[in-house]
Amino acid sequence: MGIIIGPYVLKLIPAGVVEEFGLISEMALGFIAFSIGAEFKMTYLKKVGKAPVIIAFMEAMVAVAAVDIVLIATGNDPAFSLCLGAIAAATAPAATLMVVKQYKAKGPVTQTLLPVVAIDDAAALISFGVSVAVAKAISSKGDVNLIATLLDPVWEIGGAFVFGTILGLLLALLVKYYHSRGNRLSAAIGFVFACVGICDMAGFSSLLACMMMSAVFVNMSNESDRVFELVDRMTPPLFMLFFLVSGADLNIAIIPTVGIVGIIYVVFRVIGKVLGSTIGCKISHAEPVVQKWLGFTLIPQAGVAIGLSSIAMQVVPEHGAAIRAIILCGTVIYELVGPIMTKMALTKAGEIQKA
Repeated sequence: MGIIIGPYVLKLIPAGVVEEFGLISEMALGFIAFSIGAEFKMTYLKKVGKAPVIIAFMEAMVAVAAVDIVLIATGNDPAFSLCLGAIAAATAPAATLMVVKQYKAKGPVTQTLLPVVAIDDAAALISFGVSVAVAKAISSKGDVNLIATLLDPVWEIGGAFVFGTILGLLLALLVKYYHSRGNRLSAAIGFVFACVGICDMAGFSSLLACMMMSAVFVNMSNESDRVFELVDRMTPPLFMLFFLVSGADLNIAIIPTVGIVGIIYVVFRVIGKVLGSTIGCKISHAEPVVQKWLGFTLIPQAGVAIGLSSIAMQVVPEHGAAIRAIILCGTVIYELVGPIMTKMALTKAGEIQKA
């Protein structure tokens, strides 16, 4: 709908108006990161063990490295390559989980898959935060200060983790004294808004800070589950607006021009996911059936990737339109092919029974 009513098709929303909707994207990303951080509950991580964490980070990082290396090797701008490659880490859990539920899949692959997709987006945010910090340093204009170039990523990432930790502790303290649902929801929304706004002013990564805030909060407060439930009820309209604005911002005329770069991204992201998953499984001594088939269940990509492309447009504005087009086109392909590949992999693994 965003593409159709946007400035490049029916022109119901002018281009200038779409640009003014940037706040919607920023806040939606803040809440996405806030929900991802909730997956880092220590009791949950202890229960599932170290294997899903190792596999999630390995498949994310290898996917990023695969896309980065091939893009740079084929002569693309390093800052552009880093921004686009960083988005390759993100996996959409919804499509994968729907396949598991629909076919009532059971077995070691499914048991490993569920925590991996839960942790994957956290790995994607960390990877993206590091890559964007480096890309900013590379693409900075004017005289290059080596010390500043080295310290900028440290400030952006380290500051985000410290600031997010402080906010998480404060939110846990506030929720302890606020008992009504309205007050708790207001506190959570206010903290996410404050986190994003202050990070923008201070030069921290708002994604990493929001994720760190919720990770600290979920481990420090016994009321965190109730707060996240309230936030989850509030955010769907915001996310729908976010997807509408993302679609409206896509200049469909640029789609045919993405060419070989788009093909590299789509193909080598899948190769990286499968290879990284296999390596992670071997390191964590997962069962052979998990090593063989898990990677093929991690192909879908959607919301987080689209959100990260919005930030990438700000980091490398000269390549922003191309990044957005590649990610949106890739999302369509991955969301169509991904569930089919997931079903095939789980069937081959013997975890989907024939009707």
